[in-house]
Amino acid sequence: MGTPSTNNKLVIYQLLPRLFGNTNTNNKYYGTIDENGTGKFNDITDMALQELSKLGITHIWFTGVIEHATMTDHSWFGIKPDDPDVVKGIAGSPYAIKDYYDVDPDLAVNVNDRMAEYEALIKRTHANGLKVIMDFVPNHVARTYNSDVKPSGVRDIGADDDNTKAFAADNDFYYLPGQSFTVPAGYNAGGDNFKSPLKDGRFEENPAKVTGNNLFSAAPGINDWFETVKLNYGIDVQNGNAIHYNPPPPLWHKLFDILNYWCAKGVDGFRCDMVEQIPFEFWGWVIGQLKAQYPGLVFIGEAYNTTDYDSYIFDGKFDYLYDKAGILDAVRKLTTNQTGATVWDINNVWNNQTNGIDDYMLRFMENHDEQRVTSGSFAGDAWYAVPGMIVCATLSNGPVMIYFGQEVGEPGEGLEGFGDNDGRTSIFDYWGVPEHQKWVNGGLYDGGQLSDSQSRLRGFYSKLFNAARNNEALYAGKFYELLLANQANFNDCMYMYMRYTDNQRVLVIASFDRNDQAIHVNIPQELLLWMNVSGPVTFTDLLTGNRFDTGNIETMGLTFILPQMSGVLLAF
Repeated sequence: MGTPSTNNKLVIYQLLPRLFGNTNTNNKYYGTIDENGTGKFNDITDMALQELSKLGITHIWFTGVIEHATMTDHSWFGIKPDDPDVVKGIAGSPYAIKDYYDVDPDLAVNVNDRMAEYEALIKRTHANGLKVIMDFVPNHVARTYNSDVKPSGVRDIGADDDNTKAFAADNDFYYLPGQSFTVPAGYNAGGDNFKSPLKDGRFEENPAKVTGNNLFSAAPGINDWFETVKLNYGIDVQNGNAIHYNPPPPLWHKLFDILNYWCAKGVDGFRCDMVEQIPFEFWGWVIGQLKAQYPGLVFIGEAYNTTDYDSYIFDGKFDYLYDKAGILDAVRKLTTNQTGATVWDINNVWNNQTNGIDDYMLRFMENHDEQRVTSGSFAGDAWYAVPGMIVCATLSNGPVMIYFGQEVGEPGEGLEGFGDNDGRTSIFDYWGVPEHQKWVNGGLYDGGQLSDSQSRLRGFYSKLFNAARNNEALYAGKFYELLLANQANFNDCMYMYMRYTDNQRVLVIASFDRNDQAIHVNIPQELLLWMNVSGPVTFTDLLTGNRFDTGNIETMGLTFILPQMSGVLLAF
């Protein structure tokens, strides 16, 4: 018997506190906080956290915690109102941060105690055996950025800038001297019924700052990130991207202080937005320093350019990067039965895009940016996520992520406001999430309103995640693909591989076929020798408990029927 392997498998549950605990079912188009309601930090109770732990979750990504620009007026609490002409949605985007040292007042029962309520949530999460991830948005901030609660001695982002210069190494922002900012033509902030004395189609910003999506124009369009301004890491974008990293610009130190501030409150990790917009030299500098002080800290990078992955992992010191441009794109094609899609697309990802760094890749099928699997814009059926999620959770030792409501088939339907009816759950609007609310069941978090199909679906996710966390072959094992050995037996919609250690072995098969398939799996002799397996074998599916007996595994293989759009984790 071999020595047990270290278990570093992360199973991440992404949720927006604004939406997660909201039991209001009004769902009015462009509804206000009073009309559509909002979830609170306090709604994420011990019971909710215990149920997520039972689901197999290890980390919760609390999305939208930091104070961001909003059309909701909190001025009676001493919070300066934002100009709605530079806010997306009445609730506002969580990625247009207004104050890095504060939390969203919407999320507090008592606004004046909002930080204490978040700190209590961190402690409550830890007490239930879970870890806390929160957002870090390093590329841009809200146009109205101003910290009114920053610690003594901290200089605000942009406070010391010389805005007469388009670029200066010690400026925090980029400027367009001589030009005034113009609100996008036709932008109707908050919809026809939203009224505010600040809603006038104008926003005073002179000189204009460069917009968050690297737009060097004072007149961004409505599809630009017009509500945000780009941060300057010492790169002179308009002069050949000349770099000024030595010494590190003031912004680097300000962002280190911000991250350190949240680490001191017990945050266990950060999901970092749009990391490829930021030089990997900064990441290596800041992550290295923080990990020296907090060795267990986890950094996850939102990344899409596969050619840069190595730099952000090995130079930037990221623990994990998104595998959206690889596995998700491949799995989505298969899930939607796209013409020309085959399981060789999955093979291409690990063999070419992530070869050698597979365990650094975070896999998922949904998050706040992606369309819901159950939506008509994606697969239209919650159960069609089964084979793809099996691959995401078990292909490697790296982490897997699920988006709240995915486990009960939330379709992201409805015309929410700025969020539009696009197959996503809006991050911009106050909203109730109907299928997820059936699990919340008025705050009981017992799934009391779920249908039988939804309960069974949630049961599948629970079995999958707990298997991925607790079976050594799946959280620490080696990988052996079985496509070549079985080309004659299957069509190109069947993906299979072995995960194994000295102690445990699991045969994984995921069927993206829209029809039931007769399965006959041959296991190569070299693999059987490596695993020290011979003779008759009994396989047990970790998802259903079903057992399959074989004759001599070396000569007869394994034969059974696999239902359409399903999969098995066969331990033996």
